[in-house]
Amino acid sequence: MKIAVFAGSFDPFTLAHLDLVNRSLSLFDKVVIGIGVNSAKQGLMSYQEREDVISAIFAAEDRVEVQQFKGLTVQFCDQVRSTYLLRGLRNTNDFEFENAIAQNNLIMAPHVETFFLMAKSGLAHISSTIVRDIFQHGGDISNLVPADVSAFLYRND
Repeated sequence: MKIAVFAGSFDPFTLAHLDLVNRSLSLFDKVVIGIGVNSAKQGLMSYQEREDVISAIFAAEDRVEVQQFKGLTVQFCDQVRSTYLLRGLRNTNDFEFENAIAQNNLIMAPHVETFFLMAKSGLAHISSTIVRDIFQHGGDISNLVPADVSAFLYRND
């Protein structure tokens, strides 16, 4: 079984994230969305809220699982028996950053291969950082995040 881990902070989960997961389902039998926990950071959403909202988004898709994890992503891959890491690329800056991480991951865990998917046209401008900034300054994020995320954030605003 081909299991891929798509790891990130997902604070919040965006339409670009959603697109990557949906497109990756044609490549993998299962995708585990791993929400990396960094207790030193205070986010827009709690880790449990992120897990709950992302789980709701994929409630009808039994090939997507959502979990929180601490530590190295390659260690999480081993925990969930994944030999693939899924990463999204928006631009050349993302490639340089992600390539360095992928090379180091290969040293630590040669059995885990990184797959890069390019952001779909029209979604490459979306990042969680930009979405947080727009939201925190009163802007409309409904065209940047899935409806479940938008509903959650505006309900708790």
